[in-house]
Amino acid sequence: MQPRAVILNEGKDSAIRTQFRGIPSTLLKFLLLFLVLGLGFSVLSIYMTRYFGAQSIISSLQPSFQNCFEEPNHLDHWISPPSNLMHTMTDEELFWRASLVPRRKGYPFRRVPKVALMFLAKGPLPLYPLWEEFLKGHEKLYSIYIHSLPSYQADFPPTSVFYQRQIPSKVAEWGMMSMCDAERRLLANALLDISNEWFVLLSESCIPLFNFKFIHNYFMRSHHSFVGAFDDPGPYGRGRYSDYMAPEVNVSQWRKGSQWFAASRKLAVYIVKDTKFYPKFKEFCKPHCYVDEHYFPTMLTIEAPHLLANRSITWVDWSRGGAHPATFGKADITEAFLERVAHSHTCTYNNRNSSVCFLFARKFAPSALDPLLSFAPKFLQSY
Repeated sequence: MQPRAVILNEGKDSAIRTQFRGIPSTLLKFLLLFLVLGLGFSVLSIYMTRYFGAQSIISSLQPSFQNCFEEPNHLDHWISPPSNLMHTMTDEELFWRASLVPRRKGYPFRRVPKVALMFLAKGPLPLYPLWEEFLKGHEKLYSIYIHSLPSYQADFPPTSVFYQRQIPSKVAEWGMMSMCDAERRLLANALLDISNEWFVLLSESCIPLFNFKFIHNYFMRSHHSFVGAFDDPGPYGRGRYSDYMAPEVNVSQWRKGSQWFAASRKLAVYIVKDTKFYPKFKEFCKPHCYVDEHYFPTMLTIEAPHLLANRSITWVDWSRGGAHPATFGKADITEAFLERVAHSHTCTYNNRNSSVCFLFARKFAPSALDPLLSFAPKFLQSY
């Protein structure tokens, strides 16, 4: 008689054999094929590693997985300008991002400084063909930014340098803080391109007075930014000051100037990062204060007076009187007129006397485009 334990073991072996025989032959073949493929892949991996080197295999696979698991970490990723100017940042987020500056001097790459042309307009830019003529051949030396009414849909052709250069915008009203907000919004978006070194505020009625190369050199060699900031003791200057501006601003610091400026990168950052003076101007400089004439000139006179030339580089004619400057149409455009605007003035440039004081002019009506284009080969030629 066999021991009980042996009988039990034999019973288990019999059950196992019965279960094994119950497995379909198709499944057994599949398991065998899977085992063979696994062993083959392992042998092939060992061979490739020895023959090609582990680093080569990793490098060949890296591009496929890099975008899935990590951001590109090469320098170009951080210094390239945004490929699309439209974004969803709030003004607060945008100004914070734009006010970040390098903490060390110099750039660890070849940087070609550009001029950012910032157009503050309600809608279309009727003089844009003249600007395209002005910019032709200098594609790597400028950037364009357009702030228009949010409801306006631009229709520049794809071949135009103005195509898709609109930034996220809001309604801007003359004499209101929303006008300064629009100007800061233009500056902030332009600051996101680290190659932009100078920032010029223009309107849809502005024209250039010299060729691009001359204007680019004029900016790059300047020791000062071109912001008008003067002390006007009369009713349209200090008369607009409110005692509630103190202690941030006292009446002796109150300044007035044209809103059309050209600022270096350093000064542009001052404007965008300001949170000290902005609340006071927004609350206490309301019509008939006209904040766009006082906020930047006053704030920059206090914060960075050594950086200011205390003059604008955009010519305008106030001689006809009224609340707005003169507008020039087709009949006004002559060679003598353009020569007079460009050369019949004196000023200082880098603390020396100069006869070139204005690089741009306004206000020009759409009807002025054809005669301006006809004179362009001459007044936009090399200076």
